[in-house]
Amino acid sequence: MTQPFRIAIAGLGTVGTGVIRMLRAHGGLIAARAGRSVEIVAVSARSRRKDRGADISALEWSDDPVALARRPDIDCLIEVIGGEDGPAKAAVEAALERGIHVVTANKAMLAHHGNALAELAEARGAALRFEAAVAGGIPVVKALGEGLAANAITRVMGVMNGTCNYILTEMERTGADYARVLAEAQRLGYAEADPEADVGGFDAAHKLALLASLAFGTRIDFDAIAIEGIAHITLPDIRQAADMGYRIKLLGVARMNDDGLEQRMQPCLVPASSAIGQLDGVTNAAVIEGDFVGQITLEGPGAGAGPTASAILGDVIDIARGVNRPALGRAAARLAAAPRSSAGAPAAHYLRLALHDAPGTLARVATVLGSHGISIDTMRQYGHSGAAAPVVIVTHPAERGRLAAALAEIGALDVCLAPPVALRIEQV
Repeated sequence: MTQPFRIAIAGLGTVGTGVIRMLRAHGGLIAARAGRSVEIVAVSARSRRKDRGADISALEWSDDPVALARRPDIDCLIEVIGGEDGPAKAAVEAALERGIHVVTANKAMLAHHGNALAELAEARGAALRFEAAVAGGIPVVKALGEGLAANAITRVMGVMNGTCNYILTEMERTGADYARVLAEAQRLGYAEADPEADVGGFDAAHKLALLASLAFGTRIDFDAIAIEGIAHITLPDIRQAADMGYRIKLLGVARMNDDGLEQRMQPCLVPASSAIGQLDGVTNAAVIEGDFVGQITLEGPGAGAGPTASAILGDVIDIARGVNRPALGRAAARLAAAPRSSAGAPAAHYLRLALHDAPGTLARVATVLGSHGISIDTMRQYGHSGAAAPVVIVTHPAERGRLAAALAEIGALDVCLAPPVALRIEQV
């Protein structure tokens, strides 16, 4: 008789409890697809007395997730504690050291320590799977590692943070400013009390680091990502982008250029008619471009108990079947760090300027742009505010370094009344 696949769960928050509920609801289906039953042996969390809405009385309890990971009667540890270091990392390392498989939803830990953890897993013959760490219920890790493995990936990008997408969508829909919509997102539970990891772009950048490694066969390099959040996006930006046929999204992009790997997480204008442009609310999307397959778009819920539990148990089923591929798509010890692209691919940019309303002002700005090799596609002026004239310029494709130098010079002009704002226009 086939032995059950025995799991332990470290962390009983929304996701850990969701795994318990899903396994109980679909135990027979999961067993049929895994080829054997999947059973929870033990769990660990900070408090045993907390009411989680799921009966855990029959499960063995451990106060220490590291002790849980070292139990002799488990085949796989599910880590949903969270956090870059601390108990989560210690428990994962303890499991892998013993050759115990690990399934994790911890993007921060993997973005910073994934190379070492993948090497440890492979050295011990254990699987390390992390579908749930990127885009919740969207199977983008499996798509890159398996379904599209025969393609040379040319670009991977996506909207990878539901909080930011909700805020930008609601600003556009309601006309409320950033601060008001953020407060509402916090009230609804879409944003944390300290929202910086989300709105600053760091949460999504963790996910991009993992996708870039999988897509281009390189070591994870979180520190190479240019990260910019959404706090500086204003209602006029959103309205003016819409007037030109665009929407603003916090967009992660990774591509291999001639001079190295480009990784960016920043607000971008995208065509409103595109799949990413039509993305609303807390929904996530991932776009993968391969040389033979073309463009693939995956869209769905990026967080929550159900979608994340679905991704976790999908990984569990694979491991229970005997699937054990390298965590990062290729042997981790053989992965090389990619050169970091210094310039990035040229792109058109949206520029917002607050200029003194006087003759010759626009000519001075155009002269500066031209001196840096940047040509203007369109220029629009939107009303007046006292002596200030809000001006929007869309450039032809330009290198970011040249643009940054031009904006620094424009910002120093006596006719520039506020620091210029530049948003990349990404063709998707």
